[in-house]
Amino acid sequence: MDAMNNINSSRNKEKIAFALLWGFSVMTIIILVLILANIIINGISHLSLGFLLEEPRKMGKAGGIFSVIVSTFYIVALSTVFAAPLGVGASVYLTEYAKEGIMLKIIRFGTESLAGIPSIIYGLFGYSFFVVYLNLKYSILSGALTLTLMILPTIVRTSEEAIKAVPKSYREGSLALGATKLQTIRKIIIPTAMPGILTGLILGVGRVIGESAAVIYTAGSSLGIPHSIFRPGRTLSVHLYTLASEGLSRENTYATAVVLIILVFIINFVANRLIKNIFIAKRR
Repeated sequence: MDAMNNINSSRNKEKIAFALLWGFSVMTIIILVLILANIIINGISHLSLGFLLEEPRKMGKAGGIFSVIVSTFYIVALSTVFAAPLGVGASVYLTEYAKEGIMLKIIRFGTESLAGIPSIIYGLFGYSFFVVYLNLKYSILSGALTLTLMILPTIVRTSEEAIKAVPKSYREGSLALGATKLQTIRKIIIPTAMPGILTGLILGVGRVIGESAAVIYTAGSSLGIPHSIFRPGRTLSVHLYTLASEGLSRENTYATAVVLIILVFIINFVANRLIKNIFIAKRR
């Protein structure tokens, strides 16, 4: 009898836990839908081809966001180019070459600590080191280098976990066939772990697109198309922050937010399709 009561009690607790988890999931989805709906309803009517292709005027109060989109693209592309090889290379070293010990623990602790530093701290460091000390001034390059430091811990940790998930038999089979360790890493491990590595890159790109505090201190907030990486520029997130905080234009604020959401959605959609159609399909 006691055994049956214990079983029934465990089942009831399981049902309650499942109901709570299901309720929390639904609440999260509802909150997300409400936020997106509010932004899209207020901004979609002000979104047009002219808004995307025109230059901002009157500090963003009028005109479009063409130069802002270009600056955002420059910073995202440059920071990804810098961070991707550094992050993947560091993760390969930590998983395939580094030996367990105090030094490896210090490196991993440092990586995890960097991931928790507020973005404003990165902005102040980028300003003092890249803008002032290296004399790069307010520029796309200064902003990209600062954002590289921000997203590097995320790429390292996700890539490291993806490489660890590669079955040990893959390594042993490759080495048994006469391949060197470098060939095994380049031909077997990295392609197999690529979906996880791309996931880390997507997370990093998402943070770059949505970052404003670090970019203001390093890339500046200058309107106009930057004709080189040594010129300042204003990203979409900085432009959105400026419009909202200064109350320049409610219509342009919501329209810029819609563009930002659409851009993040496109990047995630394209990356997910690449992962499913190219890397996962190759395994079948």
